[in-house]
Amino acid sequence: MNRPQLLLIAASVALANLAYAAPASLLPVSNPFAKVSTLPFHYPAFDKIKDEHFKPAFEAGMREHLREVEAIANNKAAPTFDNTIVAMERSGQLLNRVSTTFSNLQGANTNDTLDAIDSEMQPKLAAHNDTIYLNDKLYQRVKSLHDKRDKLKLDAESKHLLERYHRDFVRAGAKLSSADKEKLKAYNSEIAGLMSKFSQNTLKEANASALVVDTRAELAGLSDTQIDAAALEAKKRGKDGKFVLTIANTTGQAALGELTNRTTRERLMAASTARGSRGGEFDNREVATRIAKLRAEKATLLGYPNFAAYWLEEETAKTPEAVNKLLAELAGPAVNNARKEAGEIQKVIDAENGGFQVAAHDWDYYTGKVRAAKYSFDESQLKPYFELNNVMLNGVFYAANKEYGISFKERHDLPVYNPDVRVFDVFDANGKQLAIFLMDMYARPNKQGGAWMNEYVTQSALLGNHPVVANHLNIPKPPAGEPTLLTWDEVRTAFHEFGHALHGMFSNVKYPTFGGANTPRDFVEYPSQVNEMWASWPEVLASYAKHYKTGAPMPRELLDKVLATKKFNMGFATTEYLAASLLDQRWHQLTPSQIPTDVLAFEAKALHDAGVDFAPVPPRYRTTYFSHAFLGGYSAGYYGYLWAEKLDADTVEWFKQNGGLSRKNGDHFRQTLLSRGGSADAMDLFRNFRGRDAEIKPLLERRGLTAE
Repeated sequence: MNRPQLLLIAASVALANLAYAAPASLLPVSNPFAKVSTLPFHYPAFDKIKDEHFKPAFEAGMREHLREVEAIANNKAAPTFDNTIVAMERSGQLLNRVSTTFSNLQGANTNDTLDAIDSEMQPKLAAHNDTIYLNDKLYQRVKSLHDKRDKLKLDAESKHLLERYHRDFVRAGAKLSSADKEKLKAYNSEIAGLMSKFSQNTLKEANASALVVDTRAELAGLSDTQIDAAALEAKKRGKDGKFVLTIANTTGQAALGELTNRTTRERLMAASTARGSRGGEFDNREVATRIAKLRAEKATLLGYPNFAAYWLEEETAKTPEAVNKLLAELAGPAVNNARKEAGEIQKVIDAENGGFQVAAHDWDYYTGKVRAAKYSFDESQLKPYFELNNVMLNGVFYAANKEYGISFKERHDLPVYNPDVRVFDVFDANGKQLAIFLMDMYARPNKQGGAWMNEYVTQSALLGNHPVVANHLNIPKPPAGEPTLLTWDEVRTAFHEFGHALHGMFSNVKYPTFGGANTPRDFVEYPSQVNEMWASWPEVLASYAKHYKTGAPMPRELLDKVLATKKFNMGFATTEYLAASLLDQRWHQLTPSQIPTDVLAFEAKALHDAGVDFAPVPPRYRTTYFSHAFLGGYSAGYYGYLWAEKLDADTVEWFKQNGGLSRKNGDHFRQTLLSRGGSADAMDLFRNFRGRDAEIKPLLERRGLTAE
């Protein structure tokens, strides 16, 4: 989730929501997936898992899962909730073990072998999914139960699960004719393969697009540590004597705020925005248009006007019209604010006799100067107070302890897939172990960009599973012996991703389909965004914002400046996000006949028509590296961060009105919402917590979009 991004194999997302088990006889005992891990909480045995174990485990897992499903479908006994729905929940555990571990590793620590397996397995997993959801005998059993659901005397969670299964079958094409089912299978298979290709192209293109410079002078403005890291990266790539700036997945790049050499800034931004559209083997233009066309054709086949209508039916927004309305209402005010911010930047450029108009590659650098002039505050002043270990242990963990009573103990006996990964036991307020938490914070060439949370084991009372969750960031790793000092945005992202982790840790549901963060995509970001509030909460900041050399607390005047600048540059932040969200919607609101052949021309027109084509503020993601939009999880759903922020902003107001950081408030949030996963309607959960529907005023005030 990128800021969070669930990097799961899209075709197996539906499968991962099930709970699967297979006898060890399907695999040799030497394959670590042959049985449930004996490590605490079924933590993966990373030290035993080898690349060659995945393919046979996938194949055995699919065979066993289909065998289990066939037994359910052909059961001669009349359908009951237990012999059909609960049996489905219990099926396929081998496949779940391998698919969950594989997808997580392929996002965080991939290699050519894993990429090849992914390319091969994606279509097979899509076909496997279709075999289950297009099984008419199985659907008829589910339908017969659904038709009489009000007479089955089910508890609320069980009834919700039955309704979910029926809806999933129908949306997967269970009502289609035999001929149309075959068409759908072909669409799903091709889409799955293309999403794998898009993902791999995006990572490889980011590595191939890294900026190479010849001299230290070209990197003026960066710290000696950053320049040394760039030299080390160049050496790793066989370019001794040169310097390499790696490319993050977003359009903007962190170094743009510090580089004083305008030519270097321009080259870095150009390298970033050209990704996936500059020709060559990693070009994503044809991949993106083909995915869009196939999704549109799939939606039409299923009876929807476009893919966005199909996708949004399951979200809290419900319709493309609702999303369009929200984005349109905010686009004008956001761009107006961005233009005002550009005017302030231009004044600084002119005062320095710059002789040029502000461009995208200038924004971050000159925004820093505007901030310094307006608040006597330079963001670089913050970094010495944001050392990674301190931020996590005395900030993120501290806030969670104060709010929920949970505590953390690092352990070194469990295997990890990379030496940089850290592992913590998480204990509830009563001293009982609640979860295991993995922390993978550093960027690597074989790691997807962005930041996200995933689950290796999802909580389920039915299966007796406890959560094993992980957070991933992409913080540049400093040279050995140097501290890891974070930007304010990285600090905020750490709190954000831990909000997702809390959602997984606090899950207290019966069925694995509802465990953890298995909620609508435009709701799942809400709890994580709420957790961001503690990053700047004075008590929490005082705990972690300490100078990495002296241990001295951040001066009060600097803290006041941090708080005073919370709305600063919000026109830019809102505009770049809205531009990406609008692109996502435009691509997915097309019919099959409307799919363009020229990606960049379509993108330019879409931004122009939406009124967000302001050149100094490009979209946060462009089409050809927009993983959220083209990898399944956030397709037609990138708007969800803003949609969820309405709930988040209103919730922050509730916390403030009720005393802020306290166990009473945290326990209420946990009990009414975080612990419930997807076991009830998302907006009902919000109303249970808040006592009413969300109001938009707090969001507008936060974004600075109200009239001054």
